[in-house]
Amino acid sequence: MIRKGFFQDWGVLIAFIVLFAFNVFRPGSTFLDPENLRNLVSQSAVVGLIAIGMTFVIITGGIDLAVGSLVAMAGAATVLVLNKVGPSGASTAIFVALLAGVGVGALMGLANGLVVAYGRVAPFIVTLAGLAGFRSIAMVLGDGGEIRSTVPSFQNIGFGGIPLPAKTANGEPVMLYWSVVIFIAVALLAGFVLNKTRFGRHVIAVGANEKAAHYSAIDTKKVKVAVYTMLGLLTGLAAFLLSARMNSVGTGSVGLYYELDAIAAVVIGGTSLRGGKGRIWGTVVGMLLLTLISNMMTAYRIDTDWQGLVRGAVILIAVLMQRQKEA
Repeated sequence: MIRKGFFQDWGVLIAFIVLFAFNVFRPGSTFLDPENLRNLVSQSAVVGLIAIGMTFVIITGGIDLAVGSLVAMAGAATVLVLNKVGPSGASTAIFVALLAGVGVGALMGLANGLVVAYGRVAPFIVTLAGLAGFRSIAMVLGDGGEIRSTVPSFQNIGFGGIPLPAKTANGEPVMLYWSVVIFIAVALLAGFVLNKTRFGRHVIAVGANEKAAHYSAIDTKKVKVAVYTMLGLLTGLAAFLLSARMNSVGTGSVGLYYELDAIAAVVIGGTSLRGGKGRIWGTVVGMLLLTLISNMMTAYRIDTDWQGLVRGAVILIAVLMQRQKEA
């Protein structure tokens, strides 16, 4: 007999395994091709980094709607600084650009956290303002258009990585992109922090019962500021990696709907929107599941206009499963 809450706990993993197997055994499938599997993970890596940070925020009972716009703002800062420092040396320019992107992301995350924690403004309102404001700043920086890199080696960050013992159709080694390596490393570190450290326990305690956490001598405000800053930092890192892959930033289009994808991955992965409960591995699998669904719809030539409906349905089902268990 299946216990109550089984599908809420393991549904995302079961769904991923079922869809994965369907793609493997589909007639004429090349799904297990190493290059295809690499692409599946690499497509999840950028938004996946944001989703990992979003997991901590949602566990505390908060939310951040501004991450997509922050990707545009941090990406614009990344490329502008890169081009400014570029003549002094490519390596130096790329390193300074990384600091700029991550720094802008962390600073804006810190600002959101301070207003939420000390200004006592609802996270929805604070980050909704950021959604509009950060995109506006990005478009001002880029004159409403695209900012292109003038450092040729910058794109090596996006397409470079660790060679795997497998070959592409052209006979070249399959590269495990740096974005994937970073995504895996951050996921492992975040899982350790959430499950094995005092800070992780404080994050869960704040989301479960903020008043009780306060009476237990936990500085709930500092915890909230920390998780929003962490999310901002990871968003800045994601913006840097995305800019490197595209070798540019389209200030009006980059990062659109990333907040929805990140929140969807977190919720599908089993993190409660009420706070107090979450898991990093679930977020990672949720992100891979969303990417797999998108790839399947593309493979079956389903109109892209329908993809939003499918994602919305998946989110709704995940939330309903949560409510059923909590009832």
